[in-house]
Amino acid sequence: MHELSITQSMLEIVLKQAAEAKAKKVTKINLTIGAMTGVVSDSVQFYLDILTKETIAAGAQVSFTIFPSRGKCRNCGQLFELPEFDWTCPHCQGKIIDVVSGKELFVDSIEVE
Repeated sequence: MHELSITQSMLEIVLKQAAEAKAKKVTKINLTIGAMTGVVSDSVQFYLDILTKETIAAGAQVSFTIFPSRGKCRNCGQLFELPEFDWTCPHCQGKIIDVVSGKELFVDSIEVE
């Protein structure tokens, strides 16, 4: 359900940028979502379809770039994909891990007419 408020915020950004560019129509919205955010792209698409009605973004194509959850081991420096429940370095079995991707959530770009 948190996708509704996130989608509303993203749409506000899109419409503000489109207005600043004096656009007549938003044709494409490019979103970046990290796997750790818990945001479901299908839900975002669903809410965008509803929220964009009666706006210049109605009917805009939506593109999602999903960033995987990745970590970096502080012991050995190796980068690896973070499994959902076990954040142990697969290279040295270290337990001190820094998250380097997966928390992203932003409007990457928009295309307008």
